[in-house]
Amino acid sequence: MANYHYDEAGNMAAYFVISVLVIILLPVTLSSLASVSSKRPELDNGCQCTPCIQRRADVRKHQRGSLFRPKVTLKALLITVGWAAVAFLSFKVAHAEIENKVYNPFEILEIGTGATEKEIKSRFKELSRIYHPDKVKATINETVEDIANRFVDITKAYKSLTDETIRRNWELFGHPDGRQEVSMGIALPKWVIEGKNNIWVLGVYGILFGGALPTLVGRWWFGNRQKTKDGINAKTAAAFFKALTDNSGMKEVISALGQAYCWETTWAGTAVGLEELEKQIGEKMGDQWREVKDLVAPDGKCEGTKQRALVLLYAHFLRLKINDEALKQEQAKLLLQSPILLNALLGISAARSWLTPTLMVMRLHAYVTQALLPGKTVAPQAQLPGFDGDADEPEGKDLVSFISRLEDNGDIRKTEARKAVEGWSRLDVVDMSFKVIGERLVTPSSIVFLLVKLRLRQPLQTDSPSSVSEKSAKAIREDREKDDKFLNNRKDAEDIEGATPAWAHAPHWPGLRKPGWWLVLADDKSNRIVVPPMKISDVPASSPGKERDYRSYKLQFQAPPNVGLFTWKVYLVSDTLVGEELCRDISLKIDDISALNAEEQTAEDEISDPEEDTLAGQMAAMRGGTVKRTAAPEDSEDESSTDEEQHGDDSSDSD
Repeated sequence: MANYHYDEAGNMAAYFVISVLVIILLPVTLSSLASVSSKRPELDNGCQCTPCIQRRADVRKHQRGSLFRPKVTLKALLITVGWAAVAFLSFKVAHAEIENKVYNPFEILEIGTGATEKEIKSRFKELSRIYHPDKVKATINETVEDIANRFVDITKAYKSLTDETIRRNWELFGHPDGRQEVSMGIALPKWVIEGKNNIWVLGVYGILFGGALPTLVGRWWFGNRQKTKDGINAKTAAAFFKALTDNSGMKEVISALGQAYCWETTWAGTAVGLEELEKQIGEKMGDQWREVKDLVAPDGKCEGTKQRALVLLYAHFLRLKINDEALKQEQAKLLLQSPILLNALLGISAARSWLTPTLMVMRLHAYVTQALLPGKTVAPQAQLPGFDGDADEPEGKDLVSFISRLEDNGDIRKTEARKAVEGWSRLDVVDMSFKVIGERLVTPSSIVFLLVKLRLRQPLQTDSPSSVSEKSAKAIREDREKDDKFLNNRKDAEDIEGATPAWAHAPHWPGLRKPGWWLVLADDKSNRIVVPPMKISDVPASSPGKERDYRSYKLQFQAPPNVGLFTWKVYLVSDTLVGEELCRDISLKIDDISALNAEEQTAEDEISDPEEDTLAGQMAAMRGGTVKRTAAPEDSEDESSTDEEQHGDDSSDSD
């Protein structure tokens, strides 16, 4: 019969805690090590101007530590404490006295299992001379009772190997005294179930399962309900819906962004230097600053979180220097959060198919990245090192001539400006067309793909890139085969080899930034978006020596149900550089199905019309639709004729 008891020494509880800690710590540690030792992005590939290099150096400095010099975080600290607890408990268990040890007389006598009876008697006599109670004196660490018990164990072990009755008990029951009660410890210390501690134990259980657990579950549940799929607060999304209209301009978009920080950001501590920043903004913008504050807070109370976020945002637009380090970190946090908010705002505008506010939101991305005041027409050189947003150069629209003029005048800014222009990401459209898989014409309500082929070209690049029209017939045929294969693929971007991301020119952005663009198909006459915008990135650089130095992107949509010619526009808007925007006219001709040849029409009919003997065919026939007739098999006709002949023979016999 088993005798259960609580673990007074705490050994069983230690085993339980070690098991739980290892189960939790092992996957967390492995994932942390994998993230630390994972390959980091190449920071040297990108714009080589001094401000961009310094910015990437700052990012590298604040990156997570290496495997040998890890950056101390709360997660790393908890993992370290957890493994320290495992090591301590393992040491404690390893040196603890084992109560339920298997009885082994050979181990007690310190002899091998193959020892003879003569060797056993000799060893017993030797141990008796050493450990007999009359020959051992009691000490502080060993009492008289301990000495007597040790000699009793030696005697029992000797008799277990020499006395027949005792040996039989050991062989049958595992103990020289015969059958023993099985003692099993429960993994709870004894003090947990002591009567004087009941109130405290119940209190802890009540706090854990009645308070902490429901609180955590409630925070998780209601926290998820407060967030949209875009990762923003539900109140922010509601404010975005109210703020935008079909004709919203840049001011309305900025005001919507300023209102969002009321629910998206929590500030800690006092704002040292915020009033001085707002004073500088007011001096530079004048009445325009008051107009912005009125748009963000129509009630005239632009204070608290709204004011703080708006001041930091416009301090970035005006490139004002912030001396307080805490305020500078808050500004960086605010800027890094802006793409999430702008993407959510873009999704709301695109869901309503509004063209104007959609373009405004896209352009605001570049203004935030380059730290330029939105809504103001700025020359491209305002984004170059050494020039500010107030730069107004007559030759600013052409970067090549602007760089040439700087070099002719011996301007000290020419070197850094040239480096920035050499890393400039300017989009080049190789080809743009509408495609339908397996069809030469676009028919009503068919699935259409807008196939766009893009590459990057530096403004200072002198060699002319290859065009599609200059290729040979074989190269054109191979390109068509690759295009057809890409159209049948589920991916929106064509797979390319050896493409490494080049960081964009963004010296004022508090992080790394890859160049990206939005592809929008829109009808500007009705101010509507035909297809929701698609974000494209990793566009390859132009390489005249390559046969295919571009990358294909596709935008899928359903053709209009009406026949006619639709004239639309394709917008390619940069999210990194202000003014780098392309707008191309494109026409989609919808032909009637009668324009297809006979084989194409037959193929279309075979696809669209169900067979007569199918369930779909019967339902179509009931609705008065067309169905495919099923030809009667020949063997059935033979059988019917045979039956008729037999019937005739039978009738003649009867006559």
